[in-house]
Amino acid sequence: MSARTAALPAVSTAVLIALGVVYLVWGSTYFAIKVAIGSLPPLGMLGLRFLLAGALLYGVLRLRGMAAPTRREWGWSAVIGTLLLGGGTGFVTLAERDASSSIAALMIAVSPLFAAVFASLWGEKTGRREWLGIGVGLVGIVLLNLGELRATPTAAVLLLLAPLCWTFGSQWSRHLPLPTGLMNSAAQMLTGGVVLTVLSVVFRERWSTPTPGSVWALAYLVVFGGVLAYSAYTYLVSHARPALATSYAYVNPVVAILLGVVVGGETVGPLGWAALAVIVAGVVLVAWPERDVVA
Repeated sequence: MSARTAALPAVSTAVLIALGVVYLVWGSTYFAIKVAIGSLPPLGMLGLRFLLAGALLYGVLRLRGMAAPTRREWGWSAVIGTLLLGGGTGFVTLAERDASSSIAALMIAVSPLFAAVFASLWGEKTGRREWLGIGVGLVGIVLLNLGELRATPTAAVLLLLAPLCWTFGSQWSRHLPLPTGLMNSAAQMLTGGVVLTVLSVVFRERWSTPTPGSVWALAYLVVFGGVLAYSAYTYLVSHARPALATSYAYVNPVVAILLGVVVGGETVGPLGWAALAVIVAGVVLVAWPERDVVA
């Protein structure tokens, strides 16, 4: 046991605001993705989503005088954008062809566990109460999966690969020479959008006239899911503990299911509501870890 004891910093107001944005907005994007791919090709829709969001944010930042990323920063942004947006969001979107938006959000709830494991590769410590919160959250996910929510085997594999790509890319990004501030989000969305668009062409996805619902869902994903929430998440990656930054994965299923009940007419039984309560308890444990960690 080391004699050095480090106190964990208090959660700042900015981190709490960023968490709120990611919790609520990304919880609703699972439903929005399901609506968008109703008449739009999955990879092409994502490519367009992130190209538009990235271009919008990049243009605003450049007009405000922020310097453009260097060639090296563009290169690493492409790597992280491919992992997070191509692998993370891409696999989720492909999976939602054969899985409900609720089950997609539920499967992604393993993200805090993967984040803690990957963070250890770079010597970062996860407190005992954080591990307890992760475990409690996973128990809630198991309870939810005891219900009637199901996915095809292919969709289940994609939904397992998604958080692996996302959390590994997130933790790696903390140690790479990426652009600072919001320019980091813009560069990742632009490069990730290019990768997704190329993949859409390679796999010969077909485009047809989109429905009004798909158009509105895409617009929501661009502005709120892209510019707003993705920027908030990149801030959390740099300013919050790994387990806290990925705790959205426990709250997103709550938002996704509640949206399904209110908008989609889905029903949740007593076991489902009990599971949601367990998940929220897990988030509380992760958000308020023990103050002293023996390094």
